[in-house]
Amino acid sequence: MLPNFVVIGGLKCGTTSLHYYLSLHPEIFTSREKELNFFVQNRNWNRGVGWYQSNFVAKSASGYKAFGETSPFYTSYPENAGVPRRMHSVIPDAKLIYVVRDPVERMLSQYQHWVALRREDRPLREALEDLATSPLVACSRYSMQLQQFLEYYPADRILIVTSEDLKLKRVETLQAIFRFLEVDGSFASTKFDVVRYQATDQRRKTWLGLLLSPLTEMEVLRRLPPPIAWRIRYLPYLPFATRVEKPILDDSLRREIVDFLRPDIDQLQVLTGRDLRHWCVG
Repeated sequence: MLPNFVVIGGLKCGTTSLHYYLSLHPEIFTSREKELNFFVQNRNWNRGVGWYQSNFVAKSASGYKAFGETSPFYTSYPENAGVPRRMHSVIPDAKLIYVVRDPVERMLSQYQHWVALRREDRPLREALEDLATSPLVACSRYSMQLQQFLEYYPADRILIVTSEDLKLKRVETLQAIFRFLEVDGSFASTKFDVVRYQATDQRRKTWLGLLLSPLTEMEVLRRLPPPIAWRIRYLPYLPFATRVEKPILDDSLRREIVDFLRPDIDQLQVLTGRDLRHWCVG
């Protein structure tokens, strides 16, 4: 069994919650591990299709109509190039779901996350000094990311969802996704009120916390239910981590970023038929 749908992103757009909501549907089977990252060259591609397939072996396949996974790094071109080509070579008929968000807010959230991971130590303005080459900016160029997939997948097999709709019109948005996946579109759950992994509480490990990290990354954790695995991975080092505050974007830098992103936003409006003028006004 190989997936017939993939949530391809975007980073910091609410895909963790979406993966959870999809898993609640009785006709949808989602991979236990959210981010398989199989089609990313330097992550799990070398594990082979057999490994990828093993993530979709349900205890009882009866009743499931849709099988899928969620890997936001699939839309992080050009840092992770070649994803659509690899994906099409394995699952050419899959349906794709792309969650997008106000591109400036998404970028700030990713920067905050990178600081927490110690991937980024520079001040925000320095990290965004070259907008054309910054991976932080690239992941907010949604139209550019989509173009990579449109070379391999027709537009009617790609559903674009905004995180704002997923937050404010959750039931209607999820039911539209269910219809796109050709499962029962009327399904609803009281658990749709749950929000998974809110980025407001990002923490940066101290050096002692980093030393403890390998103890929480044991392979056995992959076999545990995700909520339990999360607690084992993250709760022990919370005393050895400091909170990372959301960065403040000054008006001058915001204007530079918005001016740079405007052509991409305009193109996304054309591709989706959505009015996105409310973006980037905060």
